Amino acid sequence: MSGQIAGKAPLPVEVEAGKTYWWCACGLSKRQPFCDGSHRPTPFVPVEYKAEKDATVWFCACKQTGRAPLCDGTHNKL
Repeated sequence: MSGQIAGKAPLPVEVEAGKTYWWCACGLSKRQPFCDGSHRPTPFVPVEYKAEKDATVWFCACKQTGRAPLCDGTHNKL
């Protein structure tokens, strides 16, 4: 089961080493790519991402990725 498509391009985010991020899996959040609690009436739950180092990470916006929460290029097939 995949969430609602929130966008058709990955979202770059500068992450900080040791910090935890919660990726929106339902596609309903107004704070894409992160969870704002909009999933509560759905069966979806946010996905935890722990940054191992400071870097730019490409989070999936289409919610169809096979590598949640990161983009795997699936948006190119939509």
